[in-house]
Amino acid sequence: MTALDFHTGVADKLGYTCRLLRKAWRAGHRVLVSGDAEQLARLDNLLWTFDVDDFVPHARWQGDAALAERLAPTPIWLLDDDLALPVELGEFSVRVNLGPTAVADIAAHARLIEVVSDQADEAAAGRQRWRQYLAAGLKPVNHAQGEA
Repeated sequence: MTALDFHTGVADKLGYTCRLLRKAWRAGHRVLVSGDAEQLARLDNLLWTFDVDDFVPHARWQGDAALAERLAPTPIWLLDDDLALPVELGEFSVRVNLGPTAVADIAAHARLIEVVSDQADEAAAGRQRWRQYLAAGLKPVNHAQGEA
């Protein structure tokens, strides 16, 4: 069964995601990150600059070109919500969802991480996803951030 973690109340969603991805990469995981195109563009840029002493290897699939064979083993991939994952990328043990909708292919990953900001609209969408995952038989674990 897929392990499901919700990281909620996150003040700096993309900065938090950068640190989360660095940790996953250092642990040897292949990670697929999904979200809307604008958000992933900002995350892509931030992964290059969030820590001057670190490099987090990643690539972004935008579905507009053939996949360069040399990029296939990249450990972290950013994928727009509306795109299909190219078969050439292989499998990912971890999926990080930054988008507003629940992940459909839950069983394809050993672990699913939902990152939810402290904004009211995102929190509401996160609660809806939580209910959807419960209905699908998953047992989410909450990791609340920024609470006193």
